[in-house]
Amino acid sequence: MNHLLNDETERLYIRPYRINDLEKSFNLMQDKELFKFLHFDLMTYEEYQGLFHWLLKSYESKGRNFKYSFAICLKNSEELIGWVGVGNLDLLDKEKEIYYLISRDYWGNGYAFEAAQKVVEYSFNTLGLNRLFAKVSPENISSKRIIEKLGFQFEYILDDLPEEHSECNGELLYSLYKND
Repeated sequence: MNHLLNDETERLYIRPYRINDLEKSFNLMQDKELFKFLHFDLMTYEEYQGLFHWLLKSYESKGRNFKYSFAICLKNSEELIGWVGVGNLDLLDKEKEIYYLISRDYWGNGYAFEAAQKVVEYSFNTLGLNRLFAKVSPENISSKRIIEKLGFQFEYILDDLPEEHSECNGELLYSLYKND
């Protein structure tokens, strides 16, 4: 697991999930407001437990098909406040995207930017990726600002996607190249 992100910023630890993060992670995901711009909804504990174990198992994935999600914890308290990750962008074969979520209690503190910046560095320097994508709802002004501050450039508005990805229609697609 030495290929996994386990790093820190001035205020955060970004690390692989541990089995004892299940309860904290589940509790974080019980805020319906967090799903305003995401393509999933509240889950039962059993559903989330299945997803959480899938996330843990995904750390064993190597090669070009992976989805790595990491816990974002405050350094001063080790409280789990969100998640950040990189992995397959299902609607564009062979491409990778970054993604993140911060608990509403911690919005507006720059934590998402700090964590996403570490994932970008990790994606290019450790995973050896040459390009990353990020997609965002046009109404999600805060996330759009983070993506642009990271250096991502607007590509196009997603449209006419096949049914299995139709929930992404209307979202903005951004990209960042390693050399940017």
